[in-house]
Amino acid sequence: MDAFTLIVASGLAAGIMAATMFLLYRAGSRAAGLVDWSLAGLLFFASNAVAFAASVTQVYDVSIAAIGNALYVAGHFGVLAGLRRHLGLNPRYVLLLALVLAAVLVHRTGFAQASVANRLLLFAPAIVAINGAVVWHAWHVPLMVLELLFMMQMVVRTGYIAVHRGTTLTFMGSQSLQTLGSLSVFVFLMVAGMSCALIVIRHQELALRKASLTDNLTGWLNRRALHDVAERECLRARRSGGRLSFLAFDIDHFKSINDRHGHAVGDSAICHVTALAAQALRGYDGLFRLGGEEFAILLTGSGDDTLLRIAERVRDSIARTPLYAEDKAVAMTVSIGLASCAPGDTGWEDALRRADLALYRSKREGRNRVTLDGDTFCTAAAA
Repeated sequence: MDAFTLIVASGLAAGIMAATMFLLYRAGSRAAGLVDWSLAGLLFFASNAVAFAASVTQVYDVSIAAIGNALYVAGHFGVLAGLRRHLGLNPRYVLLLALVLAAVLVHRTGFAQASVANRLLLFAPAIVAINGAVVWHAWHVPLMVLELLFMMQMVVRTGYIAVHRGTTLTFMGSQSLQTLGSLSVFVFLMVAGMSCALIVIRHQELALRKASLTDNLTGWLNRRALHDVAERECLRARRSGGRLSFLAFDIDHFKSINDRHGHAVGDSAICHVTALAAQALRGYDGLFRLGGEEFAILLTGSGDDTLLRIAERVRDSIARTPLYAEDKAVAMTVSIGLASCAPGDTGWEDALRRADLALYRSKREGRNRVTLDGDTFCTAAAA
């Protein structure tokens, strides 16, 4: 395949990349990085357009090489900028401007004007460094393999030219070294667009999965997530001989809060209670909203005394901290039940069921208290 055909093919691949990224953005994804990747495709397309125009007009001036190389470097930086933005980092376009300016100015030096090989020696380290940064940020995605292969061929070609200084390259030549480079760019552009799209699609899949397992109001996990997490923790506890426990609680007289203050205050009450409970719990405890004002906490490796201390800390924090809504203090309390998995249980559901029974006992005994499954007494709030 000659150099001209590869330039045309690479230009088409760059255009497809730019259009695909832009259409994904307009289709509703609005994912961070898609605009940057679309810009990168446009920059690669512009670089190939410059090479195409030079080939058609047979005008091979150093200034044309300066424009084409600057656009090419900018295209690679656009891929890195999009990845950084996708990861929530600063894309650092100020550095891009500096690179473009340096790429243009370096062509004014005698070394760069002397030969195509010299210009390759000058720009290859910058391209390798940009792609190396992409690998650093994206080592866990398929794009890494592409970047590594592209970097390897750049290093091999540049190393060969550096050792064999007599190598002659022409502006639009079809020598094996240039053909290898052009072919690598074509493959890079074809795969880069697909890889960037896969990154966005995978990110959306993870976001949808998280949304399906998370309660929108509180941010706690939902009942569907409880099954997966509890099943996994139950198996781990059986293997290690550890202990698995549940703390079940709900808001006392929650219906009256809704009736007196409205559902908006009721939602605020749920958020208030879960926020206080989360502060009183340990960072690794599993937090679940089972529905309405009913909640469950999955605790591992805790004895009865520790469970009671944790539950009392939750109950006391909520009882002492009213919700202020519409310039009114809305006092709230919770009733709590505790239970642990027992040797005769068929699964974690048995422990959760006993925690619910202990919770109902707390309510029967007067609310605002903690009941441990199997106890003949309740720990109640201080007067």
